[in-house]
Amino acid sequence: MRQDNRPPVLLAACGRLLESPAGGLEALPADVAMLQPDAIEARYPLGSDASQGQLLVLSATSKPALQQQTVQLRDVLSRARDETEYAWLSRAAQLATWHEQHRFCGRCGAVLSQHAQDLAKSCEPCGLSQYPRISPCIIVLVLRDDECLLAHAPHYAAGRYSTLAGFIEAGETAEAAVAREIQEEVGIEVENVRYFKSQSWPFPHALMLGFFADYRAGELIPDGVEILDARWFSRDNLPDLPPSFSISRQLIESYRRGEVA
Repeated sequence: MRQDNRPPVLLAACGRLLESPAGGLEALPADVAMLQPDAIEARYPLGSDASQGQLLVLSATSKPALQQQTVQLRDVLSRARDETEYAWLSRAAQLATWHEQHRFCGRCGAVLSQHAQDLAKSCEPCGLSQYPRISPCIIVLVLRDDECLLAHAPHYAAGRYSTLAGFIEAGETAEAAVAREIQEEVGIEVENVRYFKSQSWPFPHALMLGFFADYRAGELIPDGVEILDARWFSRDNLPDLPPSFSISRQLIESYRRGEVA
């Protein structure tokens, strides 16, 4: 995706990433130079500082916002060349959403402004600061002997199965969320919950915490709402799976390669 070693500059408006005026995802220096100052609502770093790239959030009425196509986020994430590129794409998408959805103070209703030092917005009348929202979730591959548990949700394509996942509730540990979500969605108990890895998931602002867990007891009973079907699959008989860039697929591939302890 990258054409050279320049820090990436991405454009966004109305909570969505935009294609650049020259085509592609990253804006060229000439594209940025043509932007009128009043067209840029905010600038956010794509790393610890702006030297690692920037997201420029444009006014909804600016020329690029009106003319440029929005980016299909899943498509560009699937084409990220490495974890670094995936990280700044994910960060940009989440910041664009947060900027659009947090324009006003949740305590007093005043208009928020950019914080002077932090990656945040602040309310001048009441002093409240708002930071980008991150929603922690668990995502789990359950194992039983040499099989893994995969499930089909209503929004999946026909024949596609994936790992179980859910949001962590207030006051809950990640391990407790694993046990609760699996019991709620498919009716079984698990044990030996162990951490795999995490992944930023900008749909719209999740942080996926990946785990493996072992089957303990119970019969599979899908809840019929979030999960329509759940089955045990062997390594040589896996169904249609999620895309390769997703942590759900990485969990499954680790199992398929026999890497799970």
